Amino acid sequence: MFQKIKTLFFDYDGTIHFSEKIYIPAFRKAQEFLMETGHLKEKDLSDGEVTQFLGLIREEMWETYMPELPTDIQNRAGSIIGREMEELIRRGYAELYPGTLETLGYLKNKGYRLVFISNCGDNYLKNAQKAFPLGEFFEDYFTAEAFGYIPKHQILGKVLDRFPEEHLIIGDRKKDMDAGIKNQIKTIGCTYGYGTKEELKEADLLIDDIRELRDHL
Repeated sequence: MFQKIKTLFFDYDGTIHFSEKIYIPAFRKAQEFLMETGHLKEKDLSDGEVTQFLGLIREEMWETYMPELPTDIQNRAGSIIGREMEELIRRGYAELYPGTLETLGYLKNKGYRLVFISNCGDNYLKNAQKAFPLGEFFEDYFTAEAFGYIPKHQILGKVLDRFPEEHLIIGDRKKDMDAGIKNQIKTIGCTYGYGTKEELKEADLLIDDIRELRDHL
């Protein structure tokens, strides 16, 4: 199925980054702010429910969670989440999934071109690059912020022709699968991330562990 693939586009959160380690405590900090300001009575979501927001841009997250919240409060709470995540990365709390670096090294050594594509912001990427040796594997990076937070399928469409065909995108959310389908490229869905199997049902292949990529590529 993937014999002619030359370029691999990797999502970050939920695909190579075990994001809940820093996202959940950051989200809880924002909830404390919302309770202190009277916008939330109590922490109303389980950890599993909190992770449903991973992979969404900030506006989508608030539209899903508390659409009635005033925009300025959404922005303040969102900034708390962002700052806390960056601080936790700097303090060494961020983790990649087991076997991630070995798998990326294997793929690079096989001659694949590896490209980072995420709905994250630029500062988040910079902190990730400081925390992990991503530069040893990825030759280019594309964030949603750098493209004005347009949908991922549009970002992918703008950059595809910079890299050798055939292309493949690997991710854990429906946005990743849609990006591949709308650009007519192959998709691999990561069931170990933060999307549901329903979100990933149109993937060309499902994997339960990032190390399984070595069995297919």
